[in-house]
Amino acid sequence: MGSQHLVLCFLLACFPSILAQEIAGANLGVNGGHVLAETDENYVCATIDWWPHNKCNYDECPWGYSSIMNLNLSHPLLAKAVQAFTHLRVRLGGSLEDQVVYDVPSLKIPCHPFWKQHDGLFGFSRGCLHIGRWDALNDFFSKTGAVITFGINALYGRKKSKNGVWVGPWDSSNAYDFIKYTVSKGYHIDSWEFGNELSGSGVGASVEATQYGKDLIKLNGIINDLYKKSPSKPLLLAPGGFFSEKWFTELLKVTGPGVLNGLTQHIYNLGAGNDPNLKKKIMDPHYLSKISETFSALNKIIHEHGPWAHAWVGEAGGAYNSGGHLVSDAFIDSFWYLDQLGLAATYNTKVYCRQTLIGGNYGLLDKTTFVPNPDYYSALLWNRLMGKKVLSVDKATSPYLRSYAHCTKGRAGITLLLINLSKKTSFIVKLQNTMNKDLHISDDIIFKEASFTRGLKRTVSWVGSKASSNGQLHREEYHLSPKEGRLQSQTMVLNGKPLQISEHGDIPSLEPALVHVYSPLYISPSSISFIVFPNFDAPACK
Repeated sequence: MGSQHLVLCFLLACFPSILAQEIAGANLGVNGGHVLAETDENYVCATIDWWPHNKCNYDECPWGYSSIMNLNLSHPLLAKAVQAFTHLRVRLGGSLEDQVVYDVPSLKIPCHPFWKQHDGLFGFSRGCLHIGRWDALNDFFSKTGAVITFGINALYGRKKSKNGVWVGPWDSSNAYDFIKYTVSKGYHIDSWEFGNELSGSGVGASVEATQYGKDLIKLNGIINDLYKKSPSKPLLLAPGGFFSEKWFTELLKVTGPGVLNGLTQHIYNLGAGNDPNLKKKIMDPHYLSKISETFSALNKIIHEHGPWAHAWVGEAGGAYNSGGHLVSDAFIDSFWYLDQLGLAATYNTKVYCRQTLIGGNYGLLDKTTFVPNPDYYSALLWNRLMGKKVLSVDKATSPYLRSYAHCTKGRAGITLLLINLSKKTSFIVKLQNTMNKDLHISDDIIFKEASFTRGLKRTVSWVGSKASSNGQLHREEYHLSPKEGRLQSQTMVLNGKPLQISEHGDIPSLEPALVHVYSPLYISPSSISFIVFPNFDAPACK
């Protein structure tokens, strides 16, 4: 059965409940003539962390064997999940990053894994990355097309002071030999990142911004030296931590131009993974918008003190301490995740790294089965549809309907992301190109509940229709909803069809419904939609 017919059946099955819903109109204006912001080509990113299996929060241990040290790289689903993105950006790092030493010949201490240690940073000992494991990781990344960011230990050689600040210069010897080995083997690293959550007051540990900047200059010199014969030089990123206006500003002043390429901030704006208000926060548009202040502040200091650098979200899991089970790994999390992908992009954020690809409760993949959680499909659709050019959206609608527009990736037109946070209200959307005021949806849509039956009949009449031969009379619709309407379901439904791994272990194809361009655009309560308009007049996208 085709996706169009599934949507038709879904609409007809839900007809009684649809009639009982509140119906509201939404007028959206997209300016096809102006680029608001721009992301990197590989905007979507996912992390792999260092946490061992005995990392626990809230009386549960949700990491399993998903760390950089022991993840099963030969699991067929892992390779297929990464390859589905063509070039998925993967960031290797996390809290234990600054306790990792590298198994190079000059290392004078035994190479052992992390173990529980009461007085250790985050309750763990120092750990060591075996060089054979580094070889295996790079073999996997090469075969799957992954684009790699690696986080370097920034505490090596420093001493902890009484107030928790780590002092003294960074000892670069172990990192130098590790990077030298990486270059000698021809392993392609897109970017090296320095440290994890050491900015500002830090998380577990911190380093003063002035010293951090001096050490970054040293690391930049190492990269320039070791890559001088290479055709391309990796980017240098820092600090991989929570935003502090004073600290970030000082870092830019100390390093100056020609050192830092990206400022990486971490975001966990939903609070703790066991917060009883987690679900409420995700569905509250006013709460979701609060993070705009941080994006704006980071943009401001880059503009004023470091216009040579770009903003990155180096790690974002929504809820910290491993996320929340049946929230971070369920359909409801996509409301937060896709909204933040959209919001960050409007502030010229180049890359957005999701914590995690696998591991914890916020993994895109289940840590045991490797089967995708709902956010995996949200990330995959974004990656396939949303191009790097961001367009402005003017809204005359409820705050519960969130909307973002990008040039469509790799082809003409635009893609609109619609997120309906309302549990009761459906929206019929009217889209306008504010560049020339031409309407792309017929003017005779009436936003009154009494007329909705007639509007629905018009809608279902075109769901199964074919696009015209020249491709100019249809749009593509990807409607996402939870299985059986349960927001905490771990099964995502696309156009009425549950997304499941095939019997041969393949990632499902994500097929759109083809819809006549002049038909009403209907968004159900508590749902998410990507809408592709291939014929939208957008000179900015050319």
